Amino acid sequence: MDTAGRYAPLFEPLAIGPVTAPNRFYQVPHCTGMGHALPQTLAAMRGMKAEGGWGVVCTEYCSIHPSSDDHPWPFAALWDDGDVRNLAAMASAVHAHGALAGVELWHGGSSVANLASRAPTLGVRSTLGRSEPIQSQRMDRRDIREFRRWHRAAALRARQADFDIVYVYPTHGYLVAEFLSRASNTRSDAYGGTLANRMRLLRELLEETREAVGDRCAVAVRFSASGHGDEHLSADEAHDVIAALGALPDLWDLVIADYDEEMGSSRFVRQGALEDRIAYVRQLTGRPVVSVGRFTSPDAMLSQVRRGIVDFIGAARPSIADPFLPHKIREGRSEDIRECIGCNICYAHNSRGSALRCTQNPTMGEEWRSGWHPEHVTRDGAGSVLIVGAGPAGLEAGQILGKRGFQVTIADAATEAGGRVSREARLPGLAEWGRVRDYRLGQIERLANVELHLGSRLEAADVREFGADHVLVATGSRWRRDGRGRSRSQPLAIAGDGRVLTPDDVLDGARPTGTVVVYDDDHYYMAAVLAELLAGGGARVRFVTTAGSVGPWLANTAEQARSQRALLELGVTIEVSSSLERVAADHAVLSCIYTGAVREVAADVVLTVTDREPEDSLYRALVGERETDEAAAETIQRIGDCLQPALIAHAVYAGHRAARGLGTAPRVPARDRLVL
Repeated sequence: MDTAGRYAPLFEPLAIGPVTAPNRFYQVPHCTGMGHALPQTLAAMRGMKAEGGWGVVCTEYCSIHPSSDDHPWPFAALWDDGDVRNLAAMASAVHAHGALAGVELWHGGSSVANLASRAPTLGVRSTLGRSEPIQSQRMDRRDIREFRRWHRAAALRARQADFDIVYVYPTHGYLVAEFLSRASNTRSDAYGGTLANRMRLLRELLEETREAVGDRCAVAVRFSASGHGDEHLSADEAHDVIAALGALPDLWDLVIADYDEEMGSSRFVRQGALEDRIAYVRQLTGRPVVSVGRFTSPDAMLSQVRRGIVDFIGAARPSIADPFLPHKIREGRSEDIRECIGCNICYAHNSRGSALRCTQNPTMGEEWRSGWHPEHVTRDGAGSVLIVGAGPAGLEAGQILGKRGFQVTIADAATEAGGRVSREARLPGLAEWGRVRDYRLGQIERLANVELHLGSRLEAADVREFGADHVLVATGSRWRRDGRGRSRSQPLAIAGDGRVLTPDDVLDGARPTGTVVVYDDDHYYMAAVLAELLAGGGARVRFVTTAGSVGPWLANTAEQARSQRALLELGVTIEVSSSLERVAADHAVLSCIYTGAVREVAADVVLTVTDREPEDSLYRALVGERETDEAAAETIQRIGDCLQPALIAHAVYAGHRAARGLGTAPRVPARDRLVL
């Protein structure tokens, strides 16, 4: 799989206007939760992708002016000379490895509330924004002239920061998209009405950005090839915009109208799902095209380039899961690729206003803070390590400790490696999560100093007899059966003949029939996926949740609406804002979380999805009365769900952190500072 063979087209240089990309791997603009707040963290992360072979590496959305302030989300910014120096650090880190650096100029329009800058929000009309009870200011002609001046000034600052590609951004509902929208843009002047008028601002920005950057930078546009929905910009109108403006930018970065599909999770959206809606653009414009598709297969990438669908393989999530994906394809090491699993934990944490992280790649976001490299581990280990548990934490710790040079033994009572990953990957839509297990097993298989023993249940006496220098206990957790969780501090009242199951029962093979109440106090994916599984198997499912919707945390991973729709389409009854109080033989008692009013619902079985209890009995038996002994604490550690039941991403990170730190002096993570 070298560049002289099958995948050679992916490594051919290609001109983008006045600049040339060294290959066809293009990290499109994507959010990071770093932005203007963590410039050195951002620079190190983007630089790592360039080191890994991505030929173009772009920023996240980059505000051009204080009237586009997305606080508390940490966007990038090009407001002044200090921002220029901050982003120049990123451009320099990318250029150090021969890649091009791109910046996406952005104005949020009515979507933002300017909570930090307190500047008036601008919009094509006065309307409520994304979340705050604040309306935008209706822009007049003077405001439009000012906006164009701000945009041009930001383009000049982008050139000053040494970016190679400068984006105009008329999509995803932000300000320029508002002007394109038939529903939002009700102006009667030269900027409203006809499609030609509604696209006038976009045309002016493209022309003025070109004038500002000259022949030093390429101009790109990020645009929805399928429009923005019929009420705003139909697919036919999007085609007409592209036909009219096709030659103005040097590159078209293509997305689609449905953002939840554009960056949809693997649970709902397949690899390469955008192809049928973006395929026409390259021929229509005669310009290079890039688009995403959560590509993890080199063959899928090659197919799109060879068939002329795209010129560049666009990626956000695959470049996060494996910054070195291009080099691994070039070197014929496809088995070493950490394939994106499409869980959208990366997107979720940006949505929470925190720095990016990844289930597959625990070094993501730690390049600056902890000094971690995704491919290089110092070979400095000495001695032996016993890891009890071959779940995500144990497997990650094992492969990193093996690479450090420790003699590692991993033991698990189960006959299958992977722990919760293997069990959950059998649930509807979660098959790709198995890649977390498969990548780590593949690494371990090639490490002669790491042994994996399945079907090996160890008691405390066995661990002591083994005599390892270090013990990591990664025995996971189990779901609670008694209903205690975020909304209930006391156990449920369960009649002697009431049947209560947990997710572990279903993961172990239980398939209840009849009328099943799924009670969700977890608010993430598990309850919704299990309800889908049981309803698909013929059970009459009633989904009861203490939240106001199905799995509200799923909004952070762009899955909430699809999850709720999937259950409704399966005929699942959904009851929100309800707590489970009591379980009897043929019914359950629910209460309203606001009024306390109770009611009975039919239930042959109740499935509770609430808290998990750490499986830490082995750890406690090993530590015993020595729990406060500092020397013993260094030798015996809990990691992953055994210490803190959380997401799979947390477990992988915990295993990695423990493996990096074992036998070394504690390292205080670096604190980022503005480069002013």
